[in-house]
Amino acid sequence: MPSAKFPETRPPRGGRITLREVAQALNVSVATVSNAYNRPDQLSQELRERVLETARSLGYRGPDPLARSLRRGRTGVIGVVYDAPLEYAFADPAAAMFLGNVTHAIQGEGLNLLLLASPQGVTPVSSASVDGFIVYCAAEDSDLLRAVLDRGLPTVLVDQYPHPPAAQIGIDDAGGARQAARHLTELGHRTIGVVCLELGPEPVAGPVGPGREAAVSYRTSAERLAGYREGAPGARLFLTESGQNTPEEGEARTLELLRAHPDITALLCMSDVLAYGALRAARTLGRAVPESLSIIGYDDLPGSAALGLSTVWQATAEKGQRVGEAMLALLAGEGAGEVTLPTRLVVRESTAERRRQKAEG
Repeated sequence: MPSAKFPETRPPRGGRITLREVAQALNVSVATVSNAYNRPDQLSQELRERVLETARSLGYRGPDPLARSLRRGRTGVIGVVYDAPLEYAFADPAAAMFLGNVTHAIQGEGLNLLLLASPQGVTPVSSASVDGFIVYCAAEDSDLLRAVLDRGLPTVLVDQYPHPPAAQIGIDDAGGARQAARHLTELGHRTIGVVCLELGPEPVAGPVGPGREAAVSYRTSAERLAGYREGAPGARLFLTESGQNTPEEGEARTLELLRAHPDITALLCMSDVLAYGALRAARTLGRAVPESLSIIGYDDLPGSAALGLSTVWQATAEKGQRVGEAMLALLAGEGAGEVTLPTRLVVRESTAERRRQKAEG
C-alpha cells in the first residue's frame, strides 16, 4: 500500500534507475535529488526524506561511484603492482608488513589500495581505474613496468631502478648483502651457496649459470648478488634460483645445492623465508647449524630472532610508510625524489667459524 505521505511510484521497466528518473517522479530538479545524497544541508529535512523514500521505492541505488569519481577526477584508489601471484601479498610476512604500513600512511586521506598482481600480463594495469601506482615488484625490462610508466599517473617505485619523474623508495640491498658475505668470509668460509630469489619474471628453479646471472632483471636480486660477490672476493659461490619465495622452495633448492656440493659450509639466502626452508633442509641432511653449516637470511622478519637466524635487517615498516608519504606528495603535485634506506647485518646463532674438519653429510 502506498505511503500516506509520499505518492505511489513504480519503477520503470528495464535498466538501472537514474537520478533523472527520480527527479521526474518527484517533479523536482536533478540537482535537488543529487543534494539529498551529496549535500543534505541544502535541503529541508522533510524534502530530503521525501526524495530518499521515492528513490527507494523506485529502486534507485544512489549515485554511481565510478561516474562520481570521473567527475571529480579522482577514484580514491592506489594500485599496488607486482608480477607475482596474488597470494604473495598474504603469504609473505615482509609483503604484509610493507602493505600494512603503506595503508597506514594513506588511509587518513581517504585512499585505499587495490592489489594488481599480474604474473601473466599487463591487462589489470592498463585498465585499472586508479589515481596512481605503487610498483612493488616488476622486472626491469618487463611490459608490466612499461605499462605503468606509460599511464603517466603518479607512481612510486619500490626497490626498482629510478625512472623519473616517478618517485623511488628502496633499501641498500647491495650493502646489506656485502656485509653478510663479508661476515662469512671473516669466519673462514670459502665455499658458499647462494639461494636466490627469482632472477627474472620466468624463474628457472635450480642451478644458476653465468648466462642466467648476467640476464637477471629484478633489481633486488641483482643488487644482492653483486653485494655477495663484492663481500666474498676469494670464495667460490654456487648459485641456485628459487621458483617462488616460500619455505618449501628454500628447502628444495637447498637440498639440491648441498647434495650437489657437499663441501659447501655456508649459505647466503636472499630472504628469511628462503632461509627458513634452508634450516629444514639442513636438518634433513644431518648438517648441524652452525657447527656444520652457517646460514644467513635477508629481511629480519619478526620470527627470525626466535630461530636464532643471522640475517640482514631492512626497515620494512619505514619503507611502507615512506612509500605512502611519497604517493601523497605526488598526488598533491609535489616532487618525491629518491630515498635509500639503510640495511645492517644482525648476527645470531646460525653462523659460526668454519671448522677445519670435513663437512658432515
